[in-house]
Amino acid sequence: MLSIIDLVEDAQGGLTSDVLLTLTGLTRSTLYRYLKILSDAGFLTSLPGGGVTLGPRVVELDYKMRLRDPLIIAGRPVMVELVKAIPGIALLCRQYKDKVLCVHQETAGVSFNSSYERGHARPLLLGSASRIILAFSPPRTIKRLFDQYTNEFKAAGIGATHEEAREFLAAIRAQGWDMTCGQVTVGVTGIAAPILDSNNQVVGSLSVTLGKSRLDPKAALKTADHIRLCAGIVSQTLNTPAPA
Repeated sequence: MLSIIDLVEDAQGGLTSDVLLTLTGLTRSTLYRYLKILSDAGFLTSLPGGGVTLGPRVVELDYKMRLRDPLIIAGRPVMVELVKAIPGIALLCRQYKDKVLCVHQETAGVSFNSSYERGHARPLLLGSASRIILAFSPPRTIKRLFDQYTNEFKAAGIGATHEEAREFLAAIRAQGWDMTCGQVTVGVTGIAAPILDSNNQVVGSLSVTLGKSRLDPKAALKTADHIRLCAGIVSQTLNTPAPA
């Protein structure tokens, strides 16, 4: 039943019941029962001639998530100050399935736009915001992803073998931050640091996109240190129990 939401989400417009029957392979009676349950819950809606689309409950949940998600609550004030100090586009990302999702964005002092606003998925293997999450992921996760996306790992320059990929990501992890130039958007540079939980497991990443094609090593290190500090503050806030 939940796979119907995935199909509707990925569609450019509404999907008719006939199209959903073909895509899901369900019987008509089962499909209609599932559609009624999802529509009654507000996850799907339909208009005459428009097919089935995502429903208002999705918007309501997004609003409540922005208010209540501990990661966003911890990250938002830090990001506001971060872009004041380093003009750019700050992104707060977390891994979702086999992709990286932007959950919050703050911008200051830039004349360019980022397409990776809240809710937009980023490539798993491209861009500092994604690679830093990958670098801090458990070895078994990296191995699974490499086995599943071997060609993509090679194309991204991370490694043609699992051993090469492991060493490449270990170097990023040892450094504690990552920088990429023009990997996702031409003409910009991204620098990212990990956000970790109390068990030192990666929760997400904090990054800043700068309107420069590249940075000299000294400027990059200074910027990275600032972003690492801010990511550390978010991690500490996230891991500090709320007062009773």
